[in-house]
Amino acid sequence: MTKANPNASAQDMERWSQTLAGIARTGLAFTESSYEIERYNEILQVAGDIKAASEGVGSAAEFHGEWLKTVGSGIPGYVTPKVAVGAVVGDDQGRILLIQRADSGVWFYPTGWADIGYSPAEVAVKEVQEETGITCEVVRPIAIQDGMRLGFTKRALYSLAFHCQATGGELSHHPQECLDAGWFHRDQLPQGTAGAERWAEMAFAAIDGEDRPVFFDQPRNQVWRQPNG
Repeated sequence: MTKANPNASAQDMERWSQTLAGIARTGLAFTESSYEIERYNEILQVAGDIKAASEGVGSAAEFHGEWLKTVGSGIPGYVTPKVAVGAVVGDDQGRILLIQRADSGVWFYPTGWADIGYSPAEVAVKEVQEETGITCEVVRPIAIQDGMRLGFTKRALYSLAFHCQATGGELSHHPQECLDAGWFHRDQLPQGTAGAERWAEMAFAAIDGEDRPVFFDQPRNQVWRQPNG
């Protein structure tokens, strides 16, 4: 019999709280039963307790209140992960296009939220041109990742990454979204590049023309409980 791991990490607790909150908000979006509304609100409060404990700041009441503001009605209220689309853009010198984000100061490949009315590949092209002035064409998808599982975000987020090839334009970073932008060789990534140990090898393999399978998070044998060994 599999036993629950007693050594839950802050990342585990964050995932549990977000999952419970998503279940509760989706339930509130669909139910008209006063009994179920009360139960879902209790679940939302428990989720808030877990989140407050994992972060060490805030209170269950604060998180409960913020989550309630996002409750919709029916299908529009079904809580799902956000979707971010990134573009690993290479040039004919084997360099990668990076931007320095205005909100955090870190360097990363161009990435933005998926926009309604655009396909994922179209979002990638749009983000590159908006953030850097560079035009590109999409070659293929290279990664589909769960941000919470990998630990680079605390929100429920799926990250889609496309390999793209630069086709033109002039490098000019977006003044509101970027502090800077530039082309970099693999051994000259700027200080403050975010998560390069996770994605750089895969990104430059794509830029070099290697034909690799799309990277994705393999299903876990036990999603919610791990064996103790």
